[in-house]
Amino acid sequence: MMKFLQLFGRLRSVIIGMVHVKALPGTPRNTLPLPQIIEEACQEAEIYKAAGVDGLIVENMHDRPYTVGVGAEITAAMAVICATVKQTCPRLPVGVQILSAANQDAIAVALAAGLDFIRAEGFVFSHVADEGILNACAGKLLRYRKQIGAEHIQVFADVKKKHSSHALTADVSVAETAKAAEFFLADGVILTGAATGLEADPKELEEVGCAVKIPVLVGSGVTLENLKNYLGANALIVGSYFKKESYWANNIDPDRVKRFMDYAAELRV
Repeated sequence: MMKFLQLFGRLRSVIIGMVHVKALPGTPRNTLPLPQIIEEACQEAEIYKAAGVDGLIVENMHDRPYTVGVGAEITAAMAVICATVKQTCPRLPVGVQILSAANQDAIAVALAAGLDFIRAEGFVFSHVADEGILNACAGKLLRYRKQIGAEHIQVFADVKKKHSSHALTADVSVAETAKAAEFFLADGVILTGAATGLEADPKELEEVGCAVKIPVLVGSGVTLENLKNYLGANALIVGSYFKKESYWANNIDPDRVKRFMDYAAELRV
């Protein structure tokens, strides 16, 4: 918990805003040149910073359909984008997720861009995602982090991740999965609903919080209306709610972000 506290300055209800970068060059929905993608990502970061979020995470969610692993062009683009976002918000903790399951790439990008953490898919146990089968990566990932001198970069691992089937591990509870991630040296675990924008189960949050001694983050479905249900989490990653009409692919609505952060400030007193 000490590393988490040192990074965010608080142990409960940290609010992390999602920067969904536009589709990158080489992906099916790309229409913008990289300089414009960088500019728009930094504009989102500025909105979040002005509203008082506690941290940011940069993600290539518009790169659908995803592949298991990414090409060098994606890693290079994300490194430039992340470095520029960090320069825009030098005092905010910033992390990165590279879809899909490009966790080693994310560690490399975080090191090159001066970031603080990554969000990792498939850290423990295998599961079937919409882009294919993902196998556990903890051993290789943390060895790679060690080899490149990036041990200061924290790894927050999804457990029973959204957009996935967990029939292979139906006999392993979410709390047991979180304990396995803790045993395999994750710096924190992330709970989600079944899909982007869908709520995580508050009961699962309580169960996992009792099962592990590492930070527990909520990674989907947090809104102004249900915020009270998740105040016990160490951090809340918010994306969809901050967008116009609460749809992840829309532009950020600054008023929604401000209302949410004002309410969070009241609840966190």
